[in-house]
Amino acid sequence: MSNEQQDGEFKWSVTSERAGTTPAFPLDPTLLGALLDHSTTQVGIFGRDHVYQYANQEMLDGLGRTWDQVVGRHLSTVLGPALYQERYARLSERLFSGETLRWSGWLGGPGQGWRFLKESMVPFAPVDGAVQSVAVFRHDLTELKQRELELADKLQELQASEALKSAIVDHALAALISTDAKGLIVEFNPSAEAMFGRTRADVLGRPVSEIVMPERFRAAHEAGMQRMDGGGEARILGKRMEMHALRADGSEFPIEMVLWRTSVHDSIFYTASMVDLTERHNAAEQIERQREALRQSEKLTAMGSLLAGVAHELNNPLAIVMGRASLLEEKCESADLKADVQRIREAAERCGRIVRTFLNMARSRPSQRHNVGLNEMVQAATDMLHYGYRSHGIELQLQLDPTLPEVLADGDQIGQVILNLLVNAQQALASLDGPRRVSVQTGVESASGQAGVWLRVRDSGQGVKPELHGRVFEPFFTTKPDGMGTGMGLAVSRALAREHGGDLLLESVDVDSSPDGLRGASFRLVLPMCAQPPEDTIPAPLAELEDEPMLARILVVDDEPELTSLMRDMLEGAGYEVATAESGAVALELLDMARFDAVVSDLRMPDMDGSALWRELSQRHPSLSRRMLFVTGDTLSLDAQKFLRDSRSDSLDKPFSKADLLAKVAALMS
Repeated sequence: MSNEQQDGEFKWSVTSERAGTTPAFPLDPTLLGALLDHSTTQVGIFGRDHVYQYANQEMLDGLGRTWDQVVGRHLSTVLGPALYQERYARLSERLFSGETLRWSGWLGGPGQGWRFLKESMVPFAPVDGAVQSVAVFRHDLTELKQRELELADKLQELQASEALKSAIVDHALAALISTDAKGLIVEFNPSAEAMFGRTRADVLGRPVSEIVMPERFRAAHEAGMQRMDGGGEARILGKRMEMHALRADGSEFPIEMVLWRTSVHDSIFYTASMVDLTERHNAAEQIERQREALRQSEKLTAMGSLLAGVAHELNNPLAIVMGRASLLEEKCESADLKADVQRIREAAERCGRIVRTFLNMARSRPSQRHNVGLNEMVQAATDMLHYGYRSHGIELQLQLDPTLPEVLADGDQIGQVILNLLVNAQQALASLDGPRRVSVQTGVESASGQAGVWLRVRDSGQGVKPELHGRVFEPFFTTKPDGMGTGMGLAVSRALAREHGGDLLLESVDVDSSPDGLRGASFRLVLPMCAQPPEDTIPAPLAELEDEPMLARILVVDDEPELTSLMRDMLEGAGYEVATAESGAVALELLDMARFDAVVSDLRMPDMDGSALWRELSQRHPSLSRRMLFVTGDTLSLDAQKFLRDSRSDSLDKPFSKADLLAKVAALMS
């Protein structure tokens, strides 16, 4: 029976039975000495007086002493007082009472430094006699213990290294996938799980090509693996590559990948580090869309400037055509001839509306709101797009409420919204087989207690997919083919509508309940009905002017003879006395010689233009300078706009009709 005790850093094993009785047969001392001297166990014997009686060669070597330095000497002399007191003196009573003690641990001995020893101390006594001596059996396990400690240190270092590597791999932002030489997955970190939508347990042992590669790339991957397995060239190792990967749901996405090879105990492993490029690609695409939008904007700006210049040059001849047609219509007595002239006048007025729309779109100025008619803006927009609709075989249906009230709005901005909606509808029908129709409706509604007017543009196209309804108003988002549109039209149009206190909406179309049966996109513009009351004006009494032709004297100043003649005829036909001047300098001479009640002048003229003439009149004839009407086609000029604003002078844009001119002059005279 035995038990164990812990004593300091030594572990003691105690045997309760008495041990070490004299053997039953005698041993030759010489033979016994030879056996012990050749034993690999250190053996020493000391008596009750704690004096060494015997030590074999292994014990002497362990103590680093000779026979004479050990045998016959006290334990304290051989081992040192401290070790003697700690290990042997305090255990003497137990040993000589017959207990066998065993211990193991590090021991600092003379000559050998610290050694790891395993020792048994066995008492010996004659039969039925007291213990006379103690035999010490000692094994030096220092080298074994050192190797064990080294292995433990290495294991600890390996565990720490593995823990570090595991922490790096598990917390890496990049997806890390490792495979063996056959392409079977052996590691799949958490980032890879998140990126590909698969769990590590689900993919371990499966071919990597089956898990992360689109099918069209798998054959090339397998060929590359076979080539490298056969010692062929590794074409992609260590190179950054962009390619497409496959998620668990079957969707593809762009990645950047770096692949490297590792040898572990003659086994080959491949590890791929992958980064999802979806956001980077989306950002790059958005930047490219913005660049394209900027290029389109610059192109449209240049085209707008060109068209505005062309339109500006058309102002004078158009004004002449419109005015002469109007005068000719009044002179015709034949109904057939009058109808022909009326068609000429209407065509010229349509050209005038188109030119005016071009100029309004190209005009750069702050928002100016006044009472405008939505129906009139629709008519102007459809006039401009009439040829494009007709050439594309699109039927345009107008259902405009004739009682529609005016709204307080910037006519240029709302006109741009209407144009955008009509152009979108035209482009939506460009590739449609079958009937092509666009319906434009206007009306009055009262929603949430606030009255407003609305405009609806609906086409017979394919419509907008339900999942895209929430995106059609996003900047740079478009469902049109490449090269058609920038994705800004609807976004700008909605912004303009909301600036006016209204909104632009994409309506859901119910074909069964739709009165016109159109199944395409339907956009609805709503504007608040908050027009200002019209200012009281005194219209020109045309009927009375015929009885009193000398009602007022008007000076017309213009460097364009045909336009000067036209305005003269219009004004004289209304009963005014008219004089003409081809420049500002000539006008000043006439004003010094005769009295005039008002001046109608072109703004841009050689020699002395309209603004210089106004400044001269402000000095010479102050009252007359407040009765000047400036006829101009220079609506794009900031200088012209500033002059008209600073001088508080009224203006008439070219081209104009007879009614426009007479109304302006009547207001001037009043």
